[in-house]
Amino acid sequence: MAVKNDSLRKSRHAPGITAEKLLRVRDLSVQFRADRRNWVTVVDGVSFDVGTGESVALVGESGSGKTVSSLAVMGLTRNTGGRVTGGSIEFDGRDLTSLPTREWRKLRGPGMGMIFQQPIRSLNPAYTVGDQIAESARRHLGLDRRAAMARAVEMLELVRVPRAAERIREYPHAFSGGMCQRVMIAMVMASNPRLLIADEPTTALDVTVQQTILELLRDLQEQTGIGLLFITHDLAVVAELCQRVVVMYAGEVIEQGRAEDVFYTPRHPYTAGLLASIPQSGHRRTRRLAAIEGRVPGAGEWPTGCRFRERCPHARSGLCDSTHPAMSAAGDRDGVRCLRTADLELQGVRER
Repeated sequence: MAVKNDSLRKSRHAPGITAEKLLRVRDLSVQFRADRRNWVTVVDGVSFDVGTGESVALVGESGSGKTVSSLAVMGLTRNTGGRVTGGSIEFDGRDLTSLPTREWRKLRGPGMGMIFQQPIRSLNPAYTVGDQIAESARRHLGLDRRAAMARAVEMLELVRVPRAAERIREYPHAFSGGMCQRVMIAMVMASNPRLLIADEPTTALDVTVQQTILELLRDLQEQTGIGLLFITHDLAVVAELCQRVVVMYAGEVIEQGRAEDVFYTPRHPYTAGLLASIPQSGHRRTRRLAAIEGRVPGAGEWPTGCRFRERCPHARSGLCDSTHPAMSAAGDRDGVRCLRTADLELQGVRER
């Protein structure tokens, strides 16, 4: 999917951005076991906000810490063998970091919900989609079976599944990948969440279905006013949906700001590299797409100094290899983690 300049212009006037902070994450750190005795840090000092009615993207290559950060927000790191070792997670003004398991279960559903990139793995093949959506409504809204099934039909209609009243009796295998993703969205929305976390929900879908799911998420947000945390490695998708962008690399945030600012005038070389690696509509391609050489260092393998320096074309010996850059404000940016921000002019998406 190519970056479209008009999509970025629309984000400047996107409705729903308010001063109210629904989710506030500060200095979040998460560790996983390396072996019986040692733990390794996977997410290191991550901070970001999601406002009511706001769309925020967490972007970066695989291994950057995006999904682990979202699992921590949902209180699911313990389920996957991890632990939160620092920082705070506030939802609607309530600190969640020390919340007991029972309270987390009450929060998931009416508070926040999450959808994943391979929905067929999250749906139980032994139950109809109607039963699975209704279960969410019964558990979190206290509806009886008849009312819960009516809610299931309503939710399938909300996500534009044709013949919803008939299809609630079908099993997941009867649905395509795109339709399964709609079912997952319906399941989450059945509990009236205030925050929706979408973990690469369009990755396994073709471009046409991707666009449909993005339009659906955007319409749902406009109708319900939910906050959206969208996790992806595809910046072209972000341009279609999100108002703010948080770029992650090697377990930490390296740049964040409004989508149009990040796309047109990136301040970190990694962000510029990501933008250069995707096609842009409206321009003749005169050369091959750029690629960032190397790979994201694994947890426990982070280099000293700047974690991106081994892949950065602008790294300076004696500076970038000796000092770990702090996150600092830079003009129109909420923060940038680069020692050379002031003297670099980086190429972003070109205006037409």
